[in-house]
Amino acid sequence: MAHKKSAGTTKNGRDSNPKYLGIKITPGARAKAGSVLVRQRGTDIMAGKNVSMGKDHTLFSLINGIVSLSYKRKTHFDNTTIKKKVLHVVAL
Repeated sequence: MAHKKSAGTTKNGRDSNPKYLGIKITPGARAKAGSVLVRQRGTDIMAGKNVSMGKDHTLFSLINGIVSLSYKRKTHFDNTTIKKKVLHVVAL
């Protein structure tokens, strides 16, 4: 027989695994062809020249080169304008 009264159950005893999102190769650094530049949920950063996007919005390099970041003004359907980040890879 137990001599201690057991504790009640808990409803918040779960946690999800980390997803390791964010910029993997910073602007100004060298990137090889096929290397992951950004892991993201949604298009927070858009693909520019020599950069392609995977099905989970991951940006990766198409050529060897140096990563650069620029900004682009984008107009929404409700006529609001926002600045979006655009990632490019410039050939060496």
